[in-house]
Amino acid sequence: MAYPSSVRIVEVGARDGLQNEVSVTTAQKIKLIEALAKAGLRNIEAGAFVSPKWVPQMADSMDVITALTLPDHVELSALTPNLKGAELAVQSGVKEFAIFTAASEAFTQKNINCSIKESIERFLPVMELAKAHNIRVRGYVSCVVGCPYQGEVEPHQVLEVCKQLLALGCYEISLGDTVGVGTPNKVERLLDLLLQHIPSDKLAVHFHDTYGQALTNIHKALEMGISVIDSAVAGLGGCPYAKGASGNVATEDVIYLLEGLGISTGIDLERLASAGWEICRALNKKPVSKVSLALQSKCSA
Repeated sequence: MAYPSSVRIVEVGARDGLQNEVSVTTAQKIKLIEALAKAGLRNIEAGAFVSPKWVPQMADSMDVITALTLPDHVELSALTPNLKGAELAVQSGVKEFAIFTAASEAFTQKNINCSIKESIERFLPVMELAKAHNIRVRGYVSCVVGCPYQGEVEPHQVLEVCKQLLALGCYEISLGDTVGVGTPNKVERLLDLLLQHIPSDKLAVHFHDTYGQALTNIHKALEMGISVIDSAVAGLGGCPYAKGASGNVATEDVIYLLEGLGISTGIDLERLASAGWEICRALNKKPVSKVSLALQSKCSA
């Protein structure tokens, strides 16, 4: 099997993970991101410039990002759903915006109270600001396999949204299985269509582990030439559509899989796990990552 020779991990625990957990302090977020960088992560989603009314966990994103001390090679991104958020992100100094929509009309209506077309039109001023400041923009597409409101999502719906985001100027599209209902055959069907129209180096995968399928889905994506994977240290972040279920696939588990396949990541697994243990202590919870728990038991034995 011809896997990619190297894989880029986009660490989303400090944003997509923590925004679905109880709030932690600004200092704890800073410590987490700096520890992730020391573990070798180069692409870290550090915050979100969104309404603190709706996402109070991200209210201190400016304070977090501007206080960080990181090596030059570490690239930070922030979620910027609108022009106001993008303007704040520019002030913070991040060099990458993240924008999001969905492949499900029902989800966009429920989640952001507009159609898919309207959600993409809202990004036009964000893209203009990004271009003016030489900032890259990454697009997220939610519900690429299934939606909690409409059920199954057809691959052609995903393709149309991806095409629109790429035409808008996004350098990469992250395909999000928001409810974690994907299985390898569904992932293969989706990617088989997308890769007929979109180069593999413009696609990333973002799997949730609600039904325990994230690693098998990642393996299928690797087989099909995808070399960018989103993940969250310690498996941070729940799934709002399945009470008690895990959310993002754990970075530790992904790294263990990749190392077992002989794929280079440049990430120190033990340092990564240690960063996860620290933030989990702050959250008063155990890591969701099986690899993290195994290493923790080994270290305490």
